[in-house]
Amino acid sequence: MDLAGIAGLIAAGAFAVLVAFTCVVLLKAATVLTRIADSVEEISASAAGVVKETGETLGEVRHQLAKVDLVTTAAAETTTNISATTTLISATIARPLIKLAAFSTAVRRVILRRDA
Repeated sequence: MDLAGIAGLIAAGAFAVLVAFTCVVLLKAATVLTRIADSVEEISASAAGVVKETGETLGEVRHQLAKVDLVTTAAAETTTNISATTTLISATIARPLIKLAAFSTAVRRVILRRDA
């Protein structure tokens, strides 16, 4: 075997080592990519569950807000009714009481003037 043949064998051996190293790296990369794909699949499944639960929670919140809206509306109507009732009572009772107080004051003054 001459020098060119030995150089060819060394080059072929180096190429074989390079191919073996590349195969090892590619196998590790394939393993990593498989794990990443599995993780993405698990995350997608978890995210789907979270999205479903979030939708259910938002539905319950919407239902509760409808109840709160009913209570708020009823409270506003009650406040309006109480205000109207207070005004009515004030008009019905307060004015006659003021007139009665004025009348009693006038009567007292007349009596005090007569006695004096």
